[in-house]
Amino acid sequence: MNLFSGIEPGEIAKLLNCLQARRIQYASGEMILEEGSRVRKFGIILSGHARSIKWDTSGRVIILTLLEKGSEIGVLLAAQPEKESPVSIQAQDDVSVLMIPYDRVLAPCIKACPKHDRLLRNYISIVAQKGLVLHERIDCLLKSTVREKIMTYLLRISHEQKSTSFQIPLNRNAMSEYLNIERSALSRELSNMKRDGLIDYHLNNFRLKYNN
Repeated sequence: MNLFSGIEPGEIAKLLNCLQARRIQYASGEMILEEGSRVRKFGIILSGHARSIKWDTSGRVIILTLLEKGSEIGVLLAAQPEKESPVSIQAQDDVSVLMIPYDRVLAPCIKACPKHDRLLRNYISIVAQKGLVLHERIDCLLKSTVREKIMTYLLRISHEQKSTSFQIPLNRNAMSEYLNIERSALSRELSNMKRDGLIDYHLNNFRLKYNN
């Protein structure tokens, strides 16, 4: 987990006690965090999958991010507890989350844990990374055409996996919601891109062919 990067397992156990961390279970479909709530704790997913979502004016669900084991929840919001959450976090299956009070991260360590300062530096690094993830999503949404949105997303996943052949973490419904594209328009454009020799795909497995 990124929060405990560079910290030995034995020291992590001491830190968790000092931080008053708690493990909480959520059932599939249950809200881990609700839009409009104020957040004073952040979480790390220990098992299971979740998603960050919003509803548009028509009531349609828009997926902002997909979360899995190791993903952080509420890191940005916990740092501003006076602000209401603009999103909801929903469990997609049974999820276990390690919840940590934000103020315990900032407070001077009364037990003088030697790695508390490293924990704080890791937290700041996570906040910076969250900003980059939001930028990547915005980069997709700002593209003017369906093809540009799809290609921007596929190029990013290809870069992350360091291969022109890769598997995306989204099914078609989730992909259409993530890119804010109608499902039918997404399927049609993927077929067109395959016909034009830009990509090949089967289910969630994709291959970029544009530079071949």
